[in-house]
Amino acid sequence: MRLGEQVLKLLNKKYEPSTMVEATFGRYDLAFKTDESGRPVLLFIGKKEADGKIKGERFSRRTVTDKNGDVIKDHWDHKK
Repeated sequence: MRLGEQVLKLLNKKYEPSTMVEATFGRYDLAFKTDESGRPVLLFIGKKEADGKIKGERFSRRTVTDKNGDVIKDHWDHKK
């Protein structure tokens, strides 16, 4: 599974640091955890169950920065 352009647009925004954010996108439920700078780093996408957990796919963000803090690489890995 690949993340679509619209979902990536949502994930490229800044959010409250170190929190879990829940959202819906089309027919999918999303939950993502943000790092200390407010960027999403862990994503769960699928259908929310009665207990609040999302059953579906998991993605992890990989970011490589240089010594000045500028982003060199930024991509999402699909975890199984």
